[in-house]
Parts: sequence; C-alpha cells; structure tokens
Amino acid sequence: MAGREDPPEGTADGLPGGGEDEYRSVVFDESFVRAARLQEYSAQERMGAHARAVRALPTRPLRSGPTPALLLVLLVAFAFATAVYLGVRPVHQTSSAKRAEPLRITLIPLSPRGAVPGGTPDDLYAHSAAAHFRVGASGITLPGARRTENFSPSQVMTALTTAKDYLVGSSLDPDVLTGGAVRPVRVLLDPAQLEQFDRSMASPANDGSHAATGWLVRYDPEAVALADPEIRVRGTLTVTEAGPDTLEIASDHTFAYTLRPAARPGGPSRVGGSGAARGTDGASLFTVRRELRFRFDRDDLYRHRTELLTSHVQAGPQSCADDSAGTLRPLLAGRRAERPAPADTNPYALEAPATALCGALAPGAQPSPRR
Repeated sequence: MAGREDPPEGTADGLPGGGEDEYRSVVFDESFVRAARLQEYSAQERMGAHARAVRALPTRPLRSGPTPALLLVLLVAFAFATAVYLGVRPVHQTSSAKRAEPLRITLIPLSPRGAVPGGTPDDLYAHSAAAHFRVGASGITLPGARRTENFSPSQVMTALTTAKDYLVGSSLDPDVLTGGAVRPVRVLLDPAQLEQFDRSMASPANDGSHAATGWLVRYDPEAVALADPEIRVRGTLTVTEAGPDTLEIASDHTFAYTLRPAARPGGPSRVGGSGAARGTDGASLFTVRRELRFRFDRDDLYRHRTELLTSHVQAGPQSCADDSAGTLRPLLAGRRAERPAPADTNPYALEAPATALCGALAPGAQPSPRR
C-alpha cells in the first residue's frame, strides 16, 4: 500500500523518492508567502468572465525611522562637519597648564643736579624735549601690520593693539596714575602672571620682580596730582616672531607728565627732597621712559592679553634715596635731591637681592621756561 505522502500512482519513474526531491531545498515558509506581491485567485473567482489568474496585493508601508543607508549618510555628514570645525577652530592652551616667565624689572631714578624748574604746563611742555610729542594715546603709534612666517597680518595687528592698550592703561589712565586702580592693567595680563602682579601691588619691593612701578606708572595721590591731564608721549613699537607660536613686541616710549603738589589742607606736601616751590607757578615736568617687552602666544592673541617679560624704567627728577617700588616719587618745582648717591646695596643679602640703581638727570632733559 502506498504511504499517505505518496501519489496514488506511486513514485515517479526514474526519480528516487519521487519528483518532489528536486524541490525539497526550496522552502516556501509563511514569511515568504506573506511577502509575495502577486496572489492567485481561487477556482471559483477564476470562473468569472473577465477574471484574471492573479491579483496584485497592496504595497506594505515602509517601516518608520531612518534606513541604514540614511544613517550612513548622516554619519558621514557629521564626521565631515566635525573635521571642518576642528580645522578652522583655533587650538588654545589651557591657562591652568601654562607656565609664564616672570617679569624682570629694572628701576632707575634720575636725580637732578640742581633745583627742579617750575612753570605752567604749557610753558613746561613748550620749552622741553617733549614740545613736539603727541598728546595721550595718539602718541603711541602702530607700525604697519605685516605677515610673518607663522602669523597673519590680523594676528600681528592684534598683538600691536593689545600692547598699545596695555601702555594706555598703565601709563595714561588717570585712575591708574593717581587713583590706585589696577584693573585696566590686570585684565590685559596672562593669568599665569597674575600672582606676581597681585603680589607686586600688595607688597611692592625693589627686588627685580615685585615693583609695582615696573608694571604701571603710579604716583602717591596724597603727594602729587596731575597739573594737566594731556600727557605727552612719543615712542616706537617693534614686532618680531620669536617662534612658530610666539610673537614678541618691544616698546620704547617716553611719557612727559606735568605735576603739582596735591591739595592737603593743614599740612605740607609729602614729596621727597628739600626746598619749596618758590617763584614758580606750581607745576613741574616729570619724565618716565618705559622700555617693555611683550610676549604673545596664540591663546593670548585669541583672548586679547599678553605676558610682560621685561620692564626697564627711567624716571625723574627723583631722589635716589627714595624707594620708588610702590609709587614714583617726583621732586616737584623748586626742590632738590637730598643726595646724589643711590640707596645702599648689600651684595650679601642673597635672600632679597636689591637692584638699587641711580642716574643723573641730564640738564638738557629739564625744561627751561624762563629762557
């Protein structure tokens, strides 16, 4: 008797196991059938006059969400955008990891040989070497910003304008000169130098590193006042490339101030030297020459700040016996230096090396309004 799965006629001749063995490897499972786009009509449906053998099934809606191809396109686009962003975004050092070179300061008071001339501010300027200086910030002129090997003209200009801003804030700002303000200078310094700067302001010392007057021009407001706010200035700025990531600017400027005794009711003026302002109009000329060297890395350029490397200051007329680390101590009209010799220097005091220097103020550097 034939098996239930065998055809009534038995297996096909010449094919072991019957003709179905040829198609046993093809499996039409349920998912295959459901995915078919065409479906055969039933025998009853095909009996109609215009019936077709098969019918098309409705297309299934696409699954919601991005396809793998779309995800790949988005991934490539994101990677490209990231590469472009990193390529144009400036790379900045973190301030916490940066070590700045400490500022080195040299202060040289210039002692007059005789009495300090006096007069009105206009006469003092007109009859001095500052007669042709410009007024205020206009005297700090910028050279043309040219491309260096590793820096663009705009980066060079940023360094120049930052150096000028520092000179204006530290040499011309009235609040800094006689008001004790420090913020206009402090905000322009690299954070790595702020500890040295703050110590110099809080505890100034003539040790080559912590003189407040190495960072800025400052007078004792109880001793002197500006006789004319229009300070005269002349000098130069020079740019050099110190490395592939470093610009340096050397500044050399002379500032001429007209000063008068501060108004102190009921007491004498607290100024150094001896004598009184006899036969004068109360004002005298005080000259400060500042030679500064600035350094800029790329992070400093981006953040509009600088490191101050060296500060060489000559200022007079002053007495060499006075300590000018905290404030400059001008000799005003009619006064003389107490002694020409500078303060004592002890070469054995290694724990606090002194840098006491003194120069004689040349007669030609003094105004001669009576001439």
